[in-house]
Parts: sequence; C-alpha cells; structure tokens
Amino acid sequence: MNAMASRIRCVLLRTVLTVLVFLTPASCAVNPATGEQQLSFLSEAQEIEMGRESDPEIVASMGLYPDDDLQEYVQELGRELAGASERPDLPWTFRLLDQPAVNAFAVPGGFIYVTRGILAYLQSEAELVGILGHEIGHVTARHSVNRISRAQLAQLGLGVGMILAPELQRFQNLAGASLQLLFLKFSRDDERQADQLGVRYMSRVGYEPAELSGVMGMLSQVTSAGGGQEVPEWLSTHPNPENREERILEMAREAEVAGGPARVDREAFLRRLDGLVFGENPRNGFFRGEAFYHPDMAFRMDFPRGWSTANLAQAVQGVSPEEDAIVVLSLAREDTPAQALDTFLGQEGLEAGPVSRSPVNGNPAASAPFRATAEQGALEGRALFVQHQGQVFQLLGYAPEADWSGRQDAVVSSLTSFRALTDPSYLDVQPTRLKVRTLQRSMPLSALLRQEGVESRAQDVRLLNRLEGDPTLEAGRILKIPVGGELPGSL
Repeated sequence: MNAMASRIRCVLLRTVLTVLVFLTPASCAVNPATGEQQLSFLSEAQEIEMGRESDPEIVASMGLYPDDDLQEYVQELGRELAGASERPDLPWTFRLLDQPAVNAFAVPGGFIYVTRGILAYLQSEAELVGILGHEIGHVTARHSVNRISRAQLAQLGLGVGMILAPELQRFQNLAGASLQLLFLKFSRDDERQADQLGVRYMSRVGYEPAELSGVMGMLSQVTSAGGGQEVPEWLSTHPNPENREERILEMAREAEVAGGPARVDREAFLRRLDGLVFGENPRNGFFRGEAFYHPDMAFRMDFPRGWSTANLAQAVQGVSPEEDAIVVLSLAREDTPAQALDTFLGQEGLEAGPVSRSPVNGNPAASAPFRATAEQGALEGRALFVQHQGQVFQLLGYAPEADWSGRQDAVVSSLTSFRALTDPSYLDVQPTRLKVRTLQRSMPLSALLRQEGVESRAQDVRLLNRLEGDPTLEAGRILKIPVGGELPGSL
C-alpha cells in the first residue's frame, strides 16, 4: 500500500469510528520505525501502562532465573540495542525467565523476556542480540498494539462497541491486560518486519546481523527433532515466514555494520552458559507417575490415576480424562489452615458443609465440602488447607454437581495424600546443567559422548551445539554438554 492510500485509509477509519462510538480517541500517525501509517486506540502512555501492569504477573507466573550476573548481562545488551531504536525513551526492561521453554516475547511499552530454554541453544552473543533486536522490533513497530486495535475495529464494524475478540476481552480495561498479552499471535508480515528491524538494530550497535539467521535455523532444528510435535513456544506466537533464513541473510548483506568489524563474540558468550539449568528444574517439583514431589518444599502428593497432570509456576493440577473434575494445589495467603478455610468459605456463592480440623498425615489442617454456583451450573467439591514447614497449602478438588458423586472418592484420596517428603534421594535431586568445556584434542562426537557419560543425551548434545551425525570435533572447540539431573525412581 503506498503512502497516499495508507493516509486515505487511516482517515476513513477514523471517520467511521467517530460515527460509530465514543471511544478513547484513535490516533493515526507514521510509525518512526516502519515508516507506515498506523491506527491505534492506545496512546504511548497507555501502552507503557499496559506493560507495567503485565510485568509483575509475568514475573510471578514464570519466575526470574536466579543469576544476577546473567540478568544484568541480558539487561545491558537489551538497553544498548533499544537505545539505537526509534523509541529509545520507553522504559525498556529485559528479563531472563526461569523457564525451560524455547521462547522469547515482548509486551507493549518496552518489556522484553527471554527464557533460559532459548539461551541454552544459542551459539554467540550476536545471536542473543538478534533475538533481543527482533523483540524490540515488535515493540517499536507496535505490533501488539496494532493487533489489539484491529480486534477492536473488527468488532466495531459489527456494531458491538468495545466487545473484543474472545482472546482479547480483558483488554477493555488496561489494568486487566495481564498475561493475556502473551497469547497475541503475530502475523507473518509482523515477523518479517521484526526480522528487518532486528537486523537494523544489530547493525547499528556493531553486531553481525547474519547471526539472526542461525537462530531461526535452530528453531527449525528443535522442531524437527521433536517430530514436529514439540514446537518451540516462540513459533507458536511468532509464525515462521517462508524463506526466512535466506531473507535475513539478504538483509544482512545489505546492512551497514557500525564501528568496524562486526561482532559475534562466541567464546565469551558460551563461557557464560557454564552451569545454566537445562530442561525442567526438579527443584521446582516433578512428577513420577501420579506422584508429585517438591524437594524445596519437602512434600509429596498423589494425583488420581490416569488423570492429566501439569506442574505450573503457581499451581499443580490434575484433570480427569473426561475433563469433568479437577484437583489443584497452590499456596494460600493466610497464616493458618483455619483462617484460610474461613476465607475460602466466605466467598459469595459458596455453601459450606461440616468443617473438620483433623490433621492430615501429621500436618495441621482444616477442610470442608462445598457447593458453588457458577455460570455453567453448580459445582461440588472439597477444600483442604494444610500447614507444612511454615506455609499453608490450598488443595481443592471439584466437579459439576451431577458428576461429583462419581469423582468424590478419587478427589478426597488425592487431597489427603499430601505429606512430608523425607526420602533423601528425592530431597537431594538436582537439575541438569550445561557443562561448557574446550576439547583438548580432536575426537569423534561419539567418543566425546562416551567420555562424558552422556550417550543417552546424544540428541541434546547435537542440538545444543548444532551438530549432525558423528562429526570429528577439532581440538580447541567449545561445547555445551548437559550433565547431571538424574531423577530417582518411583517410591
């Protein structure tokens, strides 16, 4: 679309919106990063507020990786890049999340996140800079803001005012945006534009922009290694345009890198990854069959047999095969089980049954059956609050009223299985970590795997170091090797 057509379209859209509803004024201006006319319902101040509202919940939900040096490193790289962008005055914030998922994302206002999962697979500082530059590009191009505005516009055209697409309903109030921002899916055009801006920002601060192509190749390799089933989370919200790697290389060839020879910084970067947690961290809890173990909190709980289970950042849950019942474990805010139960039963719409103060496996506890009225109908369930090592745990199990009688025994058995974990083999379990080592002599990869005792992790070693087959590795090569992290068997 040429500039004149874009301006005409923008004027028409503003006119239609003014006629249809009274809204926060929509602005239409040229984006300094893309040079395109953009229609937006959100001012820059609102965009920043949206990011600031979301950041604490993202951190609480996903957790920060507990390494101050790596956090500072990511922050410094990001701020240098952002300072070279067209929006340097945003409150740019860069965080390394304690998540095994291969992912990176941005929310409006200049808040950028990368996971330790994606960090583990990178081969150079320039690749990390490329990821940060790409995500900065989404912010400077206002892709998330545009997505929200387009959703609002589409609904306005149907005469339903500020009612948004289902996945965006919470954006009606900026304070409620929260983690819903993470489910916005960019278009392939957005991705191409973010790639272009990432190359631009990398070049401006002196990094080799072609390194961004290697990141995209890595994502494809991780996907292929999973048989197409374990798609990196980045690709779930960042769709892969056709010929992406070739297009990035073409843009890189045309880019002018500032400050002399382009930086890659491979060796120093790899050294920073020594000791990085790789994969799921069992210290945060893990399943062995139906049993859930949490070494740091020293407890164990059994979920109903055959149920689907998930260990989330703020809760552990199990769902019945028919998806008609759920068991959820989380932390309560109150100081005692009795206080927590009183707070829970005091909620509007809840009817409580007889309260019990009987201990559970030696732990102080309070519990009661309950009935709740929901939009979909009545629910029945059991609430149990247990005190263990100075914390109060909330254990809930419930189902639709018609299904509760068939689920009650399994749910109550699961809730009351909560108990202290005392087996040292579970309490002392440690995560897999990356060992960064330099080869002293040439050897085949297969020989290295045997020497390090990681034959069973051959695929991980290949993906972490972008190797194929059984190549001969030259002396002096730096490699990342996953070590440790063996989990005990079921009790």
